Amino acid sequence: MSYIDFHTHAFPDKLAASTIPALEKEGNVTAALDGTLTALLESMDRAEIDISVLCNIATRPEQFDSILSWCHKKRSDRIIPFPSFHPESTSALQQINEIHACGFKGVKMHPFYQRFYLNEDRLSPFFAKIEELGLILIMHTGYDIGFPKERRADPAQILAITRKFPDLKFIATHLGAWDQWEEVQEILAGGNVYMDIAFSLEFMEPQKAKEIIEAHPDDKILFGSDSPWSDQLETIHLLKKLGLGEKKEMAILRGNAEKLLNSY
Repeated sequence: MSYIDFHTHAFPDKLAASTIPALEKEGNVTAALDGTLTALLESMDRAEIDISVLCNIATRPEQFDSILSWCHKKRSDRIIPFPSFHPESTSALQQINEIHACGFKGVKMHPFYQRFYLNEDRLSPFFAKIEELGLILIMHTGYDIGFPKERRADPAQILAITRKFPDLKFIATHLGAWDQWEEVQEILAGGNVYMDIAFSLEFMEPQKAKEIIEAHPDDKILFGSDSPWSDQLETIHLLKKLGLGEKKEMAILRGNAEKLLNSY
């Protein structure tokens, strides 16, 4: 049985060569890979990962076209790219429609790199459009290791958004909210939101991770590594060490992702 990684990143080769060292310095972290698509595919082979969702982030409005073009070029049976629009773009709603028309399954947003708070009213039309079109929304949630600790997408804001848009396929990354896991357990666990496990198990007590996962609906936890920032195979090992049982493990490692991707 092979797996599906719902949260990865890669860059064009020349961009990776400068971007990865800069981000390593910002976050005081060491990447597991060099950030190229070639390295990601090699990592997938090592970890028996059949499919990776490739998350992109438009850090400026004018990046939409280049990201969409990159996604078209890199889309394959093994790589499912999620493009990105910037909320400050005057064409954002059109761009969401274009993402949908091109057959992509979802979009990625990041409140730190895109300078927004999750509960801002200006975002509601975008969430409504994403919900209407049936796209998947992968949202960076919680703090970010490369930025000061600001509550841009905390569990209370996530809960409010998922209540306002109950049919929105909202993925709260980093097991609900990075480094806000007590609040995740209190506010989000058991609710109507997907969570991936990307870049979280390395930073938590295993018992806390297990409690959150076991308190959440069985079909709403997704395997994600945040590669190149975490090693895909190591993330799988960390998940299996939690002792969740084979049925739940396989739902997380493949079944839930397969069902979600096929829902579009």
